[in-house]
Amino acid sequence: PELSLSELERITRRFTWEIAGFIGPDRDIPAPDMFTNAQTMAWIMDTYSILAGYTVSGVVTGKPVEVGGSLGREAATAQGCVYAIREAAQYLNLDLRGATVAVQGFGNVGWHVARILSELGCFVVAISDVFGGVHNDKGLAVRRDVKAHCDATGSVVNAPGTEAISNAELLELDVDILVPAAIEGQITRDNAHRIKAKIVAEGANGPTTPSADAILAERGIFVVPDILANGGGVTVSYFEWVQNTQKLFWLEEDINSRLDAIMTRAFHDVLRISDREKVNMRTAAYILAVERVAMAARMRGIFP
Repeated sequence: PELSLSELERITRRFTWEIAGFIGPDRDIPAPDMFTNAQTMAWIMDTYSILAGYTVSGVVTGKPVEVGGSLGREAATAQGCVYAIREAAQYLNLDLRGATVAVQGFGNVGWHVARILSELGCFVVAISDVFGGVHNDKGLAVRRDVKAHCDATGSVVNAPGTEAISNAELLELDVDILVPAAIEGQITRDNAHRIKAKIVAEGANGPTTPSADAILAERGIFVVPDILANGGGVTVSYFEWVQNTQKLFWLEEDINSRLDAIMTRAFHDVLRISDREKVNMRTAAYILAVERVAMAARMRGIFP
């Protein structure tokens, strides 16, 4: 059975009491993910602050703006993913205006990716959630039809002006851009050879299995890996932490401008290694990550 709001609050506060010694603004900072939200973060912050004896806004990120959260945080993962898609499209000489898109998942990431890409002139032709999907070759009215229907019924299924499609069928549509933004393990060795998208931008964590990744690379499909594509959320979490610790409040356009600069630079840093080492973008991202950690470890040295 589904927990009531009161039950969720009590569980969250008790959990915070248990982990209070392991978290903090200079230690470990929780942020929302699946099955948690801004309200969950507010409860954690409030409980931790009561235990500390003063308000500690920076103990969590992804909070409501009213209690120290950051503008732009809700859509940050999707916004960062769109910036990465934009750079990938430019690299492949693909014009986003008129490009076709399929989005698997209509949670926080999938909804905002679909909305932003639609506003940029893309034709979002398919969207799905856990219950199934909807499809229209001419493009979906993402906000007017799909989001409104989802808000009213709890699912995108049967949104007006659409045809039914399964999650599996959505992944194999002949589109320019595929955004798996649901759960892990959706593109596997069983369906990787049927993926037709030019760009796969991983909005979810681990949507492509290693065996599928090799197949996509062999077929020349440009994959923007999760470690890069969905980094916008944690980046704006960092922005929120900075604002909390420095007592600042940035406008949303400032947030998105800073995020754009970071995502664009990260994309081209990874692309440069991909070209240099003749590896796919995922391997290049891992190489860059290890190089940075190794450099920091060498600079700090060994003690004692």
